[in-house]
Amino acid sequence: MSNGTQSLDRAAELLSLVVRAEESITYTSIVDQTGLARSTASRLLQSLERNGLLERDDDGAFRGGALFAHYARRFDRSEFLVATAQPTLDRVADVTGETVNLAVARGDTVVQVAQVDSTYLLGAMNWVGIDVPPHTSSLGKVMHAFGALPAPKGKLIRVTPATITDPEAYAEELEHVRSVGYAITRGELEPGLDGVAAPVHGEDGRVVAALGVSGPAFRLEDSHKNIGDLLVAESERLTGLIARRARRVSRDDS
Repeated sequence: MSNGTQSLDRAAELLSLVVRAEESITYTSIVDQTGLARSTASRLLQSLERNGLLERDDDGAFRGGALFAHYARRFDRSEFLVATAQPTLDRVADVTGETVNLAVARGDTVVQVAQVDSTYLLGAMNWVGIDVPPHTSSLGKVMHAFGALPAPKGKLIRVTPATITDPEAYAEELEHVRSVGYAITRGELEPGLDGVAAPVHGEDGRVVAALGVSGPAFRLEDSHKNIGDLLVAESERLTGLIARRARRVSRDDS
């Protein structure tokens, strides 16, 4: 085997290891799992990082790089959002300890495309890919309030005793969401389940996703505002990141 082919195989092995890992992977762990000399692993990782195939998180561990987001943006908008938003989801999860979700609008409903699970034994279920009535979730309220989904007309279906079903009351709720910048649900989808969410804007200023936190009411009910403020700040940060990556992709395509 030529040295060039061997280097390619080793680089491919490193890239596969990092991309397939469920979370960012440290340099030491990469060396241990591959058996490569530390100098060889370091050289290959630096090359992969320079070419956008890998990048480091805030702790210096490796994960898939911007090139994957570039590809995803061109061929799958949701994958681009997930790849770009993952560090944001992780930060919110670290601060709150609760389930964190990213959702997008599809048709007339909201689909959750990414989730970081709660660190508590009692946490929310895995909502990825599950449709729920938008007016019963904080993510859906955000989509309605900021125009990512058309506001519903007529009486809304009741899912729990706390569900808002009156159109006028729901319109007032959406106005409040716009005024404070985030949405809250209090047992409106499931008794005892609360949620808070904020909008994420794309490079053109339109809302392209919602970032939310959900969990048992007894843990969240006294911190709705704090979580809302956190989500607004993180969503604005994510909005900026989406715009920068979009500009970079556009430059690369031109």
